[in-house]
Formats: sequence, structure tokens, C-alpha cells
Amino acid sequence: MSGKVRLPGIHQLPSGARVADAIRAAGGARPGVDLAGLNRARVVMDGEQIVVGAPPGPPVMGGTGGAATGGTGTGSGGTTTGTVSLNLATVEQLDSLPGVGPVLAQRIVDYRTQHGGFRSVDELREVNGIGDRRFADLQPLVVP
Repeated sequence: MSGKVRLPGIHQLPSGARVADAIRAAGGARPGVDLAGLNRARVVMDGEQIVVGAPPGPPVMGGTGGAATGGTGTGSGGTTTGTVSLNLATVEQLDSLPGVGPVLAQRIVDYRTQHGGFRSVDELREVNGIGDRRFADLQPLVVP
């Protein structure tokens, strides 16, 4: 947990914990921090870094991976340095990926919600509408 919380750092949470639980474990948000962009009901993934109070940024394509910034659980989008996070991106951010329109973007979000997030990029193959070719195009552009 980082950003504008009282106790930034690594916090162990029970399986099934949500963003709201992570914020509580970090001592809560600092006074005046706007949490409206955070999906506090979203289930937290193991190893995820949640950044509270960071402004959302547009997805950046074609670089190397990095820590999640912005985003649902990190702001209000789901971006990483150079890639788009399947677990954090909004429908609009996923729609910006090549070969992904609004319907497929919604299917990705629905899959994420139903399965508690993506544990690997390979799980993207399980989303209806993503075949081998589309997966090959998306694989270098996304992270779990």
C-alpha cells in the first residue's frame, strides 16, 4: 500500500480481502484524500500494489512493465508503465487496446469480476472472443 495513507508499506490481508480492507490495514487514507475513484469493493490480488490518491493516467502502450499506478485500486484507471493491467483497467482503457472494442472490454471486466481477477495473462484466453491471434496481439501489451 502506498500513496496517501497513514501507514504505507506491505500489509498481509486474508484471502478475499477487498481494497477497503487494504486501506484500513494501512491506517486509512490521509485527511482530504478523494477515494471516489477507487473501487473499494474490488478483491485484492496477491502481490498487488494499491496507490491511494494518485491521479489516474491514460494507458501507456509498448514499454516495459512496472508497478500499477492510477487505477481501480490505485486511483480510477488501471495503468502500468508501458502496459495495461487486466485487473485494474477500466472498460475505456481496455477498449483502447488493438482489437478490443467496448463489448470485448466489458467481457474482460466481467471475467475479472466473476473470477476474482486475472492471475496470469494466459487467463485472457478464457474470455469469450479472444482467440489465438487476438491473444498474441494483446499478450505484450497487458499484465495481470
